Amino acid sequence: MTVSDVELATLAATHDIIKLGMLADGERRRRHGTRTTFVRVATVSAAPGDPVHVPAAAGELRIEGVPSSRATAIQRVREVVAAAGTVPVSGYSLADLEQMAGREAVTLRSLLEELRAVGLELVADAPVDLLQSARRAIEEMNIGGLALGRVTVHRLQDPDMISLFKSVVELQRQVGVVRAFAPLPRTMNPAVPTTGYDDVKRIALARLVVDNVPSIQVDWSLYGPKLAQVALTVGADDVDGVAAEDDMSEGRRRAPLEEIRRNIVAAGQDPIERNGRFDLVSS
Repeated sequence: MTVSDVELATLAATHDIIKLGMLADGERRRRHGTRTTFVRVATVSAAPGDPVHVPAAAGELRIEGVPSSRATAIQRVREVVAAAGTVPVSGYSLADLEQMAGREAVTLRSLLEELRAVGLELVADAPVDLLQSARRAIEEMNIGGLALGRVTVHRLQDPDMISLFKSVVELQRQVGVVRAFAPLPRTMNPAVPTTGYDDVKRIALARLVVDNVPSIQVDWSLYGPKLAQVALTVGADDVDGVAAEDDMSEGRRRAPLEEIRRNIVAAGQDPIERNGRFDLVSS
């Protein structure tokens, strides 16, 4: 679906969220049918020596946090990979790695190659609004042999969603390796507060504008089941951050796997589990 700049401006200004959502859902279904993917993620800290627990259900083991140095980043990846077995290991923000390379006077590519050499498979995220040069950083990552989990938005600095989304379109034209874009901000900006209405609108516009990235993603752990479910009806087709522990303490219906499947089905779609490599592991 090609949308002109005039149409985009009209859609961005509309208060008819139902019409906008229907357009985005139509585009989502044209691309993916009723298929919705999700990944169960186990997280570990970036601190070397901290415990590494790998749940049997994990489809991705993700190192979260900012490493204190190049040496500790490499050491932590080595520890996590040793415990992970066949589970793909992702870690770190590309923006944090970019800054670390500068502080330690090494090239970003050499740092990424070192992390790949000890077993890291994916850089967890690339915040498009924090990277000094998103194109260069992602190209260096790709050359270094690493995949990218998703392009993200760290914090909304400007309510102009269309310009931000167009920058993601241009970035994908340049690098061609982005599989998923998560348009909802990872942290809240007090100067640009959002509401659930704004979040739903952002998801829908992202699907209509970012036409060269396969998946629009919503984070289950960050935004919760209710917003995630609504997002799936207005353009999102992938859910990140589903808990990997099959906790039955509140009953089977409240266990993470049952809950995500139930919510996807309630949105009129078919749940398909994937892993961090974007390989499908169930249907």
